[in-house]
Amino acid sequence: MALLNHKDCFQRTHLPGHITGSAWMVNGDRTKTLLVHHAKLNKWVQPGGHADGDENILNVALREAEEETGLKNLKPFTTIFDVDIHKIPARKDFPEHFHYDIRFLTEADETEKIIVSDESHDVKWVSMNELENFTMERSVLRMKDKLLPDG
Repeated sequence: MALLNHKDCFQRTHLPGHITGSAWMVNGDRTKTLLVHHAKLNKWVQPGGHADGDENILNVALREAEEETGLKNLKPFTTIFDVDIHKIPARKDFPEHFHYDIRFLTEADETEKIIVSDESHDVKWVSMNELENFTMERSVLRMKDKLLPDG
């Protein structure tokens, strides 16, 4: 990945894009995923965010998951689960750019108390069977298909 040759690729100021980390959070029996309704993007997605200089992207994914959901008892799988490149629309303080999102499968305890951070409108455990009712984001649905290839 040529992006890694840029020393600032883990900084949100690196344009035209930068590396981000996300956690595809599932309950113990893999029947639910934890989604956040992202305030700026106005859609349901997995928790994640900017590396802000941290080159350990697994740590980034776990930090962002805890910040955005309040869950602390996370059990990550250390291999990369998914990679997605997506366009982030321009905002008043930042031009349109790309996120090169590295995603890790992470098990979470669905009985643990959830918080809603100021980055989100809501956080919710969603049944895998109901996922399409919350989002039609191809990259989110792709992670479900990877986890449950037979449905």
